[in-house]
Amino acid sequence: MAKISVESAPQTEEQNAVAPVNKLIYGLNDKPPFVEAVLAAMQHVLAIFVGIITPPLLIANALKLNPTDTSYVVSMSLFISGVSTFIQARRIGPIGSGLLSIQGTSFSFLGPIISAGTAVVAAGGTPERALSLIFGLCFFGAFIEIFLSRFLHLVRKIISPLVTGTIVCVIGLTLIKTGIISMGGGVAAQKNGTFGSLQNIGVAALVLLTIILLNVSKKPMLRMASVVIGLLVGYAAASLLGMVNFSGLGNLPLIALPIPFRYGLSFDFAAFVPFILLYLITTVESIGDLTATSAVSGEPIKGATYMRRIKGGILGDGVNSLIAALFNTFPNTTFSQNNGVIQITGVGSRYIGYYIAAILAFLGLFPIVGGIFQTLPQAVLGGSTIIMFGSIVVAGINILSSEELDRRAMVIVGTSLAMGLGVTYAPEIVNALPLAIKNVLSSGISAGGLTAILLNWLLPYDRKEIVAEQDNSGADELAELET
Repeated sequence: MAKISVESAPQTEEQNAVAPVNKLIYGLNDKPPFVEAVLAAMQHVLAIFVGIITPPLLIANALKLNPTDTSYVVSMSLFISGVSTFIQARRIGPIGSGLLSIQGTSFSFLGPIISAGTAVVAAGGTPERALSLIFGLCFFGAFIEIFLSRFLHLVRKIISPLVTGTIVCVIGLTLIKTGIISMGGGVAAQKNGTFGSLQNIGVAALVLLTIILLNVSKKPMLRMASVVIGLLVGYAAASLLGMVNFSGLGNLPLIALPIPFRYGLSFDFAAFVPFILLYLITTVESIGDLTATSAVSGEPIKGATYMRRIKGGILGDGVNSLIAALFNTFPNTTFSQNNGVIQITGVGSRYIGYYIAAILAFLGLFPIVGGIFQTLPQAVLGGSTIIMFGSIVVAGINILSSEELDRRAMVIVGTSLAMGLGVTYAPEIVNALPLAIKNVLSSGISAGGLTAILLNWLLPYDRKEIVAEQDNSGADELAELET
């Protein structure tokens, strides 16, 4: 935590802002022209599409859902991601961050969701009954995050920029593993022996090189379109090499309409316990994601405006997860990879979120359109996401650079990074732990984030710092009350 002298004045919102690593072309409240806005929105959609559809596909496979139900659940994941993104960017009353914060299906809940669902099937229940329990657990669990969002200001001393900067770094560093696996061809390539083939590496390198070259261009249009162009170049190359398979498109339904409570809602408290912990962890992760979004958008990461956005964003997460359960899909959360897109393109306008929302909702209504995106080879995605994930790490470093890294801070950052990356590199280390604890610590983001929060809470401050903080607390409290 930065040391503050007794004579120092409270910082303004401008002073609380972190300058983005790349100069922004369009700031938070700028309205880009239509063509540029669509290009920027498409890059965000391409960055998150696979992340949105992968959790429902994995859950559907575990529950052995039929193709119709599988397609429907995937479509609803896309549709609700669009609705949720609009709520976050638009900010409806106190709900939403008002930032270019993109929402998508959370990976964090995969373990307990699959465990709860397969237990129902193993006991003789139908997959549809399993979905009923899952959506019930997700629905009631969302109230935990909604409740927590109203009290975040009480823990601002614990969840400081030192903590959020560390979490942002952990997010980026742990995602890099996913990006590298995609560059090599993905999990499927690891199983069939083609992982890291010259074909996969070549296509991924082509995409990466295209994005880098366009990103350093002096023409803003090329910079904003760098990811889309890179993906199109990679898609074309992959098609010529026979890496794209369109055979599954004919089996998709023409349209999928949102139907509330299609599978009903049920509840089981024993299965609910892991969800309590995971909604808490999701809150911590979202604080890091929202802080990163604020930082790469050139907005404050301290002060009343920052806290209002964080509280609104977490409330939005909870409300959106509630809506997701009502419309037959899984908890929504802020997506960290989109911060990399903002960093690369220089477009941080929240109005881009409206276009993203419309595209995602459209894809959700028409499964055949989304199916085309599903044919995008993993190597192509890896070439684009690897640079985005690296940019998230830089955003975290940028947040940490605004703090004075004394011995206490270095212990917190170093230990948290080690724990987060350690669990990512050797996930089997938590296998012997009780299931509830394993579900919490199996994520590198969760392990690193919890470590940062606990150490920042437990390790003592310098007494001079505490006196200085108390002298300046009156202005902070007044600003908080005004919000």
